[in-house]
Amino acid sequence: MKLVIGGSTGFVATELIRQALEHPRITSIVALGRREILPSPDEGSKLRSIVCDNFESYSDTVNKELENADACIWTIAVTPSKLASVPFEETCKISRDYATTAVKTLDTLRHEQNGPLRFLYISGHFAPRSADEVPKELKNHGLINYGLLRGEAETQILAYGEQSNGTVQSCVAKPGLIDAPGKEKRTIPGVPNIDLQVIAAALLDQIINGFEKDTLSNADMIRIGQEALTWQQKA
Repeated sequence: MKLVIGGSTGFVATELIRQALEHPRITSIVALGRREILPSPDEGSKLRSIVCDNFESYSDTVNKELENADACIWTIAVTPSKLASVPFEETCKISRDYATTAVKTLDTLRHEQNGPLRFLYISGHFAPRSADEVPKELKNHGLINYGLLRGEAETQILAYGEQSNGTVQSCVAKPGLIDAPGKEKRTIPGVPNIDLQVIAAALLDQIINGFEKDTLSNADMIRIGQEALTWQQKA
């Protein structure tokens, strides 16, 4: 399996890469980001670190690296903590348009198809797909527009899969707060937590074995990830 990871230096992407390197069914990893992974992958490694300067229009060099991908996990988005420093128009591009460009591009670059492309978009726990679904947590923190943006991205990604005539399977992951080693555990009322190692294991399980549903909740990922980690320990 050739796996593309959109976003290569964030803590979720870093854990995905670590686990994917150890997984025997993943034979090639393309880590796509604005910066190269450090330290650089060893020669002969199944990991390729690809620098992309424009996520709205990929260069020929980037397209060549993305050819015939079997799956993609997309981690790139503006987080709520960064909203104050990023104009909302730019947030829309980064959190929605980069992902929709990716799924369309990967679909068109598949010249050798052994089954559908599996595209997994990491969204937010409270992201609503319509104005009628906006939860009080977003209203209370002034995040209505941001939440609707993420929900719109979810809708577009899932719709692309549905309209692809079977060439793409789309899935949305909606985690809560992700707990990473060495970081203080955050607590927000109404928001569940998930361990970094567990969510990475869950996402990799789903792109390897197939999506059990088109939207994965935090609880789904805890169950899937813990089962996957238990299986790995026994293997």
